[in-house]
Amino acid sequence: MMNTNTSPLKRLSLAEEVADRLQELITSGKYAVGQQLPTEPELMLQFSVGRSSIREAVKVLAHRGLVRVQQGLGTFVLSQSGTGEALSQRLQRADFEDLNEVRFLLEVKIAEKAAMHRNSRDIEKMKGFLKKRFEYASNNQLEPCIQADINFHNALAEAGKNEIMRDLYRTVAEHLKKSFLLRFANTDSFVRTQHYHDALLQSVIDKDPKKALVWATKISDQNK
Repeated sequence: MMNTNTSPLKRLSLAEEVADRLQELITSGKYAVGQQLPTEPELMLQFSVGRSSIREAVKVLAHRGLVRVQQGLGTFVLSQSGTGEALSQRLQRADFEDLNEVRFLLEVKIAEKAAMHRNSRDIEKMKGFLKKRFEYASNNQLEPCIQADINFHNALAEAGKNEIMRDLYRTVAEHLKKSFLLRFANTDSFVRTQHYHDALLQSVIDKDPKKALVWATKISDQNK
């Protein structure tokens, strides 16, 4: 089996380094689509790393859509282009304004979907989170207020019954939480927008997607 580039790896994340080098070999055509990658022992020797680093590197490549692992058979090249970096990794390096804009766009559609598909259990969850949001905002408890706000919108997303939209919103909101803690000095803006959230919830309870869309848009406008 060929040994391409056996120089020692210097980055802290050996798995990422191995994954990047293997990706270069795949995208350059050194390994063709359908071809099996070298075995773990061969890759360990090739890159001078341990088994755990090789296994983690393969997971990274699989997540990028470049390889598939067939238990008992080996790892095979699935694509020479893949799907790029993982969404979570992309969001970590995203500009705050861009990420926040995506959040607003999602919240508007989520509100509309929630008004169409919510059930009684969804309503109770949203009421609970919104009540906590108000309590924390009134007492200037910033971090729990931010979390309650996120939980409320997560509950809205769950009520919309679109699992992809729900998971995407949850991921985006989680990446924004740290930025919120740095950007907000107090809960004044949360107090100011509480009645918008109350109106949004009522429109969802009333199963009025048009009003839900209006109130969600107003919330977004207030936070820009």
